[in-house]
Parts: sequence; structure tokens; C-alpha cells
Amino acid sequence: MTNRSMSRLKWIRNGRFYRLSEEGTRFQKKVVVITGASSGIGRASALEFATQGARVVLAARRRNKLLELEEQIRNIGGEAISVITDVKKISDCERLVNEALEAFGQIDVLVNSAGISMRATFEDLELEVIRELMDTNFYGTVYCIKFALPHLLKQKGTVIGISSITGLAPLPGRTGYVASKHAMDGFLNTLRLENIDKGLNVMVVHPGFTSSEIRGKALDANGLPQGESPRDEERMMSSERVAWYIARATYRRERDLVLTAQGKMVVWLHKNFPGITDRILVYGISKENQKQMKANAVA
Repeated sequence: MTNRSMSRLKWIRNGRFYRLSEEGTRFQKKVVVITGASSGIGRASALEFATQGARVVLAARRRNKLLELEEQIRNIGGEAISVITDVKKISDCERLVNEALEAFGQIDVLVNSAGISMRATFEDLELEVIRELMDTNFYGTVYCIKFALPHLLKQKGTVIGISSITGLAPLPGRTGYVASKHAMDGFLNTLRLENIDKGLNVMVVHPGFTSSEIRGKALDANGLPQGESPRDEERMMSSERVAWYIARATYRRERDLVLTAQGKMVVWLHKNFPGITDRILVYGISKENQKQMKANAVA
């Protein structure tokens, strides 16, 4: 077995070695385009798909982060290219698809992971924050899919949208974020129906609270990054674990993926006991707010 093969059979997750066995070739010769690849679930997904044999196209705004990730993938024997992309710009999304095709000749999987969050009540929120969230989370997904769709149909490939539990249930203090994820869910589920007889798989991923940069970069009422996360990141599912689930579900051509036991419970409760769920969510966010106020006071 070559060093290249061995590098795909072993990968470090959370400081430990895990054997990937047959997973190492699941996506061999497949081309996976990932937006939001510079951090969080996008970055972890790029590494996961690469270890399973995929040729990866990395898209995000931060050039230095993309180049670091590209080098890391190549060091483990993978193939990757970086395309500086702001998904809010139609021209960037079109260029992303064109460069992916120029480099690898096909697109088999498109992972729409680029996203931004927020934390403020709608009463206090500047309307421009809502626009920023919709432009990134919803329209960024729409733009990329529009240009990639003909090529995904040709390959009978997979479109993936990284939504959120908030795409299925409300969350106080996140009106714009929740709205953008509900919009994403509706768009992707309808896209599935439009292409149900064409071989296209559309999968919507609903992670629960995941340890990543998204909360630190979440916008406040004025559209500025809030800085420190108000939640205990160490108790959340890691981005690497989420990425493993995403890759497995992609291989199985699943249509929905709801992650974390807590997330599944919230979705079930909201569907069956919405009144009770409302109270639980309001109470949970009030505790989060109290923690944030204490942290601010200490600072």
C-alpha cells in the first residue's frame, strides 16, 4: 500500500487515530465543492471528504485560511484547489463553478456551508443585519446551486445545504438567522421535488449547537461580530464529528440529517408539543442571556 493510500486510511480526530477502512475510497474520483471552507463545518467537511478520496474545491473569502487548508489536504495525499469566493456575489459563485470545472472537469457534490449567525432581539436589530443574513445564508446557497445544477444533474450528484435545527424550530434572539434557514429548507426541499426523476439527491443537514467560529462571528444588533461565544463550546458536537456524519449521509444519498440528541428532541417536541417547546426555548435563552451579562460585567 502506498503512502498516499495510507494517509487516507488514517486521520486524526480530536487527538486520536481512527481507522477509516473502506471509507478511504468512498468518494474516489468524485469532485466536492464546499463553500464556507475556511472554518467550522465547511473546513471539517473538506478534510473529511478529502480523506475519503474526493478532489475538493475550497471556497471562502479568507485566502490565507484556504491556502492553509489546501496545503493540509495535499499533505495527506489529497487533491484540492482554492477559489476566493464571496457567496453574496453572483459573479463569484459563477466563477467558483467555472474554476471547479476547469480544474477537475465535473462536480459531483456541492456543500453549501457558508453562513453567518446573529444574536439580538428583532426589536433592537438593525434591518441591514437581516439583509446580510439572507444574502449569505439563503441567496449564497441559491446562487451557487444555480450555476452548479446542470453539472450536478449530469453526474446525478448531490446538493447539500447546511441548515440548522432553527430551520425546523424557532429560537429567540435569532430572527434573521432562523428566517434564512427556514428559507433555505423550503428552497432545497422544493428543488428536490423538481428534480426527483433526474437522479439528483438533495440533502438538508440540520446540526444542533456545534463547536465552531460561527457564534464568535455572529452579528449583534448593529451588525458587528459579538466576539465571545455565549455558550459552552466544549460541550457541543465538534465540527469534525458533524463532517463525518455529513460524508456518511452523502454516501448513502440521504435526504435529511438532524444532528445531536438535543437537536432531535427539540424538533420532535416542537412538532408535537409546540406550546411546551416555546417555554423551554425561552427559558434556555434567558439562561444564556444571564451568562452573557455576567461575562460582560466581569470584563
